[in-house]
Amino acid sequence: MRNKYVLTILIFFVWLLIIDSNNLVERVRQIHTRNSLTREKEYYMKRIEEDKQKLKELRTSDENLEKFAREQYHMKKPNEDLFIIVTPDEERKIRRENKISKPLNRDKKKEQKKKWWWFSP
Repeated sequence: MRNKYVLTILIFFVWLLIIDSNNLVERVRQIHTRNSLTREKEYYMKRIEEDKQKLKELRTSDENLEKFAREQYHMKKPNEDLFIIVTPDEERKIRRENKISKPLNRDKKKEQKKKWWWFSP
């Protein structure tokens, strides 16, 4: 008799853990998904607040609007020259965004030296 009860309880737990539609594996996946979505929601809520603050600053001051246009869109006045200095980190970011595999012009000489190093004296 005792084995029947143990077997029944074991089958019941197997059913709950594996076979049932709300099984343990599915429950863990759902918890993981919920946690990642919660983190994502917090990130976007923070980002929305930052963007609202920036938008408020841009709408209230012409100086801030001009600064934003110069920095983000590289706008300039007619009598000015614009020099864009790209740091290595920014260059990597640009490459990733545009999926450029070759380096920008400033690394061309380094690349040529590396490429033809066996022909140099």
